[in-house]
Amino acid sequence: MQTTSSENTPPRRRAGWIPLTFSTTFLLRHVKLLAWSLLLVLVTGLLTWLGYQLAVDFIGVLTGHFFQQAPAVTGIRGWFLVKGWFVLKILFLFVSRMAAFYLAFLVAYCATTPGYIFLSTAAEKIYAGSNFQVDEGLTAAGVVTDLLEGCKIGAVGILVTVVALFANFIPVAGQVIVFLVYTFYSALMFVDYPASRHRWSLGRKINWVRKNYRCSFRLGILPALISMIPLLNIFFMALLFPLFTVHTTLNFVALQEQEQAKPESVTA
Repeated sequence: MQTTSSENTPPRRRAGWIPLTFSTTFLLRHVKLLAWSLLLVLVTGLLTWLGYQLAVDFIGVLTGHFFQQAPAVTGIRGWFLVKGWFVLKILFLFVSRMAAFYLAFLVAYCATTPGYIFLSTAAEKIYAGSNFQVDEGLTAAGVVTDLLEGCKIGAVGILVTVVALFANFIPVAGQVIVFLVYTFYSALMFVDYPASRHRWSLGRKINWVRKNYRCSFRLGILPALISMIPLLNIFFMALLFPLFTVHTTLNFVALQEQEQAKPESVTA
């Protein structure tokens, strides 16, 4: 049975943009991509949970018995000390658990980078069809390189968080800056997957985001908005990570094909 060319051709290809609806349909239409996506969600969730448990246990070792039993004091001064100890315990538990969860997710993200690159490559192979450029395939050296690239993106994420923390103190403009920073970082995070297959450096990935800032903004705005949802952001991102990976990959490939076609159209 022959497949028509329109089946592999996304809408608005000439404009260099593929809508999220097409990417969603593309993912759901291919069983292998969907199965691999579900596996990645499960692995990411499992690694996050294990990392969270280890981080919480480590924090418990550091704090010792300080928060296990209230201080034994008497009088009005003692009453204030106990209440202060209780408030401090609640704040400590909240902040430490949130920090442990984010740290665990960051580690899980770095650890699953080769898996998401594999998903991105599979999506690109289906989308490009006969135009797919075959690479060296899955190798031990390639997996190590992918892990290192994931760690680099994670390190950039920590830097972005620090910048956002200080920028947040600037009234109004600070919040706009934070939103833009997280939007373009989200785009960089997903561009890392298709770009890593071509062994791009981190600087080249950042330059791609800067050069294609309009497309990058559209790719990163939804993940950035989801990341701002308190508590539930990690769960939503874990569930939608494969979809955003496929969506970014398709747009990345479409833009790269458009860039490669420009010299041909000029010479013609």
